[in-house]
Amino acid sequence: MFYYILKYAVLGPLLRLLFRPRIEGLEHIPDEGGAIVAGNHLSFSDHFLLPVVLSRRITFLAKQEYFTGPGIKGRLTAAFFRSAGQIPVDRSGKEAGKAAVREGLGVLGRGELLGIYPEGTRSHDGRLYKGKVGVAVMAVTGGVPVVPCAMVGTFEIQPPGQRMPRIKRVTIRFGEPLDFSRYAGLENEKVALRAVTDEIMHAVLGLSGQEYVDAYAADVKAAQAKKFPRKPR
Repeated sequence: MFYYILKYAVLGPLLRLLFRPRIEGLEHIPDEGGAIVAGNHLSFSDHFLLPVVLSRRITFLAKQEYFTGPGIKGRLTAAFFRSAGQIPVDRSGKEAGKAAVREGLGVLGRGELLGIYPEGTRSHDGRLYKGKVGVAVMAVTGGVPVVPCAMVGTFEIQPPGQRMPRIKRVTIRFGEPLDFSRYAGLENEKVALRAVTDEIMHAVLGLSGQEYVDAYAADVKAAQAKKFPRKPR
């Protein structure tokens, strides 16, 4: 109930008014049945703008940190994500990844839309990074289509580290659904999962026009943090 109140009475109208999203390819979202919407991730705003333009409800696998932040702000953020039906994901290891896959398959098994950012984290520089294979495991195991999605302009309105978004028009593009039924039964084959993931990321790249980096965003961030550590305040 809270999800629909936010979408139609509170955040939805406000976001449409402020950012006037251009929507392209909305017809590619299936009218019913389980499906994955896999997109780039440029901004915290992505979590709110994507659900606003979809007529169907979409559930995201959200990083666990959104549910465990300290203080009043942390509690409010956690309450918001829980009320909106989003699922916390622990990104700290292999077993955590398996748990995320189980949660995602549960959503798909109920015939719902599942939102995934295959990069695993927000892009820190606006480029598109290598996708993690969890999206492929869910697509192949669940036997569901994957709709590629590109958020265009959200990095400019709210890059990582910026609290308040700039008021600027954004574009949200959806591509034709990708069918991976030819990989049925290969959900444990690394080569097959890599191929599926790369096909998804190539489709997202075609929609977004970003520069592509053949490395995981988290690894690049970690390397940069090690090379240029933050000075203590």
